[in-house]
Amino acid sequence: MELQNLVTIIYKRSLTFILVFLCLFPLTSCATTSNPNQAVFSWISDPKTFNAVLNSSSPSIFAYTYEGLITENPITGVKEPALADSWEVSDDKLRIVFTLREGLKWSDGQPITADDVVFSYNDLYLNEKIPNNYRDSFRVGRKGTFPEIIKLDNRRIEFKITEPFAPFLDNASVPILPAHILQPTITQKGSDGNLAFLSTWGTDTPPEKIIVNGPYKLKSYTTSQRVIFERNPYYWKKDKEGNQLPNIDQIIFAIVESTDTSLLQFRSGSLDSISVTPEYFSLLKREEDRGNFTIHNGGPAYGTTFISFNLNKGKRDGKPLVDPIKSAWFNNLKFRKAVAYAIDRPRIINNIYRGLGAPQNTQISVQAPYYDKSIKGYEYNLEKAKELLKKEGFKLNGTGELLDQKGNRVQFSLITNAGNKIREAMGAQIKEDLRKLGMQVDFSPLAFNVLVDKLSNSLDWEAHIIGFTGGNEPHAPNIWYTDGNLHMFNQKPQAGQKPITGRVVTDWEKEIEQLYLEGAQELEREKRKEIYSKAQQLVSEYVPFIYLVNPYSLAAVRNRFEGIEYSPLGGAFWNIEKISVEELSAEET
Repeated sequence: MELQNLVTIIYKRSLTFILVFLCLFPLTSCATTSNPNQAVFSWISDPKTFNAVLNSSSPSIFAYTYEGLITENPITGVKEPALADSWEVSDDKLRIVFTLREGLKWSDGQPITADDVVFSYNDLYLNEKIPNNYRDSFRVGRKGTFPEIIKLDNRRIEFKITEPFAPFLDNASVPILPAHILQPTITQKGSDGNLAFLSTWGTDTPPEKIIVNGPYKLKSYTTSQRVIFERNPYYWKKDKEGNQLPNIDQIIFAIVESTDTSLLQFRSGSLDSISVTPEYFSLLKREEDRGNFTIHNGGPAYGTTFISFNLNKGKRDGKPLVDPIKSAWFNNLKFRKAVAYAIDRPRIINNIYRGLGAPQNTQISVQAPYYDKSIKGYEYNLEKAKELLKKEGFKLNGTGELLDQKGNRVQFSLITNAGNKIREAMGAQIKEDLRKLGMQVDFSPLAFNVLVDKLSNSLDWEAHIIGFTGGNEPHAPNIWYTDGNLHMFNQKPQAGQKPITGRVVTDWEKEIEQLYLEGAQELEREKRKEIYSKAQQLVSEYVPFIYLVNPYSLAAVRNRFEGIEYSPLGGAFWNIEKISVEELSAEET
């Protein structure tokens, strides 16, 4: 007992020292800054690119720097005007005409016109030589045709499609980029022989050269330290009194090493808002009044977290992507189901999420209208897991190690992104859960850029824990089309990557793809629900992704911000341009 008390005292003294140190840290000091009209947040890694088309990871700068033709209000789910102030859909649902606002300008003062819109869609997003996460979502119908996009005049753009397409308006929210700056990059080639665009606007680009249309533009970026945004003087939006938005002068993102560091900086007063993980909820809840902040709870978060095995049977340069012995396990349906039954999700909820979460049973977000609540997923059942393995010829040796039919020990690597404490804790628990089956799981959190390279480029991985963001619209061709760039459990090489031979696409993958095609064609919501329910049932049956737990959407925000409308889809600052900072009293400063 005395030893435990001593450890507690040492921990508290260490924590006090860290908090004092952070208050002295020059990036975001605990003292009031010279410009109180700013907001300071944190990211646990650096942005990977300043090119909105090429971005495939989080965090990114683009929620602050770019807008599309329209947007979705995360509170109401209603599509609202952005760069376009209106749009008209033809009676046959095959034509839509967007009309841009008058007087739109880029951050360099140049006009935003229909040419920029046509350029962004035709020359960038739909360009086969430019791999991006958006292109798949533009495919329409069974043939996967792309829309025809033409300029009618300087303010009007017409989109034509070959058949009705329910998610069509979602495609109108992608960032619009400046043709007058980027046009040359799609005809010129870089030193590597690829389009110059592919190496344009990397994170080494001087911020003043990044031309934007959103509420903020880049002011500065210091690797591993901070990203600073400043107001875009040419931003189009105004408040009800006619004052130009945004209200907040400057946004700072501190680059920190982990969510633990974010917590310490928030408690010390250095950060204005953080996502609240369940492990920190009770601690922060007790400090709300003293810290002058509010914890917002939006209920179940959008998105999914899952474990997945690499099912790709292909070879690159004659070498299998996955060891054939392990590939045989991963592609065995009963093996995947056994793993699903062996993961103790109630324990994840109680121990890791501290009760602030619920099971996620399908690929569609719990809060979305298309989520099928009737699908029960894989409840924790260790005996059923053992029974499934036994039927496939797996057995334990004398020391409790699981062997396959040929006597090979069942051992594989499991990776996730380092610094995400929740996923790291999940991985540690899953390792323990599967040990009860006799499996040896080598769990290794990796730096995020290393993880992305394995999952997207080299395809050299065995199992991983990651997540996908989600929304109300279930259409996800980049995940569920068999050649989608996020169909990662059986990935087709993307543009510019070495080819793969021997990749096998299963019948159930094709069936899920077909359902997503049909769902996109159907405009009536109830019929769409039926289609996506079938797709969810197939995913649950064949478990390409083993879904884990859906946490509650929680964020702590300083009370000095006015205009917060918290949403699990958009967070606390989805309407950043309208949010303002209260003036601090003399006592508060």
